[in-house]
Amino acid sequence: MSDPAKFKPKTVYVTYIAAPPEKVWQALTSSEFTRKYFWDRTIEIEPKRGGAFVLRLPDGRVNVQGKVVEYDPPRKLSVTWHVEWPEDFRKLPECLVTYEIAPAGEAVRLTMTESHFWEVPEAILSGGKTGWPAVLSGLKSLLETGKAPVIAMEPPKAMIEAIRTLR
Repeated sequence: MSDPAKFKPKTVYVTYIAAPPEKVWQALTSSEFTRKYFWDRTIEIEPKRGGAFVLRLPDGRVNVQGKVVEYDPPRKLSVTWHVEWPEDFRKLPECLVTYEIAPAGEAVRLTMTESHFWEVPEAILSGGKTGWPAVLSGLKSLLETGKAPVIAMEPPKAMIEAIRTLR
């Protein structure tokens, strides 16, 4: 695991969700929820600093894996994020994904940050810039209405080409 202090925020998303912090935490850390809003992916988290983090595809293959950097329920979860599938994405260095949950009246403010230790080309960042808003919108809808929308997405073509040119 890389030194978390070396990671610099590249993308930050903030959304407000009409749910208690504990419910948002559960939605972020439980497969019962993630499969409903994160394209049927399941999550496995060893609930401690240095613990394992895995995001699995519906067929059980590892999509993303990493380590838990911070685990502070129901306030903060930070994990390293290394994409294992699709195979070309394995070339990407790991990043750091952090969720911060803060009370905001009758809602919570969920801040999601994707941080990197290298100068990421804009074409590669475009994947997260299209995917994270869909994930967070699905999470918000699920918690507020009981149903996440089905959002059809494909990785941006510019991102795929930029990843293919990495060595």
